[in-house]
Amino acid sequence: MAKEFSRTRRIAQQLQQELAVILQRDMKDPRIGFVTVNDVDVSRDLSYAKVFVTFYEEDLTLVEQKIAALTAAAPYVRTLVAGRMKLRVMPELRFIYDSSLVEGMRMSNLVSQVITNDKAKQKQAGREDDTPSVDEQEKDTD
Repeated sequence: MAKEFSRTRRIAQQLQQELAVILQRDMKDPRIGFVTVNDVDVSRDLSYAKVFVTFYEEDLTLVEQKIAALTAAAPYVRTLVAGRMKLRVMPELRFIYDSSLVEGMRMSNLVSQVITNDKAKQKQAGREDDTPSVDEQEKDTD
């Protein structure tokens, strides 16, 4: 019978919480700036942890500089985390940029743009949308 949460997953969740607090409050390096810890993936033997992060900036050169700064600060961050978590082996931290948030926002903008263009084309063709708007639906339910 499989456990609902494995030990590595529980450690990854706690590590994610601790890293988020440390990177926001304890890190004084101005090169890093505002960083969000999206996910942590810990190896089964707890020797490595991939830390997936995102930044406010979207410029690829700035992102690479920030990842380099985090990588340079990884031993210090690891020491801070080790003081907060009671583990026999503290995983080596590897910071990886997670572009899924940026890609998701880009896809959402593309979908919104297509919907707007489609509505504009319908109005130009003289066809109004047969489906009632949200305001009309709310009036019907009242």
